[in-house]
Amino acid sequence: MIDLHYWPTPNGHKITLFLEETGTPYRIVPVDIGRGEQFTPEFLAIAPNNRMPAIVDYEPADGGEPVSLFESGAILLYLADKTGRFIPDNLRGRAEVLQWLFWQMGGLGPMAGQNHHFAVYAPERLPYAIDRYVNETNRLYGVLDRRLAERAFVAGDDYSIADMASYPWIVPHANQGQKLGDFPHLERWFHAIAERPATVRAYEVGDQYRRRDATVDEEAKKVLFGQTAASIRR
Repeated sequence: MIDLHYWPTPNGHKITLFLEETGTPYRIVPVDIGRGEQFTPEFLAIAPNNRMPAIVDYEPADGGEPVSLFESGAILLYLADKTGRFIPDNLRGRAEVLQWLFWQMGGLGPMAGQNHHFAVYAPERLPYAIDRYVNETNRLYGVLDRRLAERAFVAGDDYSIADMASYPWIVPHANQGQKLGDFPHLERWFHAIAERPATVRAYEVGDQYRRRDATVDEEAKKVLFGQTAASIRR
């Protein structure tokens, strides 16, 4: 059994995508990030960066004490190695997956996140910031589109954790100021993943925790966007 500390954000969806694909038993531990639950001592003990997702694996491969991990990319890699699924066991195939996993972690996720922040949540519209991140997101979509021109999935012919990492960040493409029709190879890939039964199940899990009122109130904004070292010290 794996405990998944989770909220339905792109990074949270990455992990449910994997767990649903593999049929790995897991239990959701909700972390309502708009209400500051990521700052509880219990959560910080396994996720010192006060960000979800995080997992606790009660049956690690070495048979020892439970293993806890934070950072979605590290979790995907750990689960892939644990199950022997969705990452090749040969050097070159593994390298392909890893470089695109890190591309998402270092590029697509952070840039799309800043795009969404300045376009949707910022208290004032800053045209420079909006243009900067919309354009950079557009560039990254273009990188992914070119990559997918000659292969079914990001790292080759097989679905992998590199795809699971990127897909949830493409789901909110409209909020990022992007049109999938401008990226035909990415669009084909996107719909192929969306139609996978495990993807459908993963997003149904998220729907159970998503607030019916999707607005982010002022108190939640303070929690989400006003953090400093001093403000989160408990």
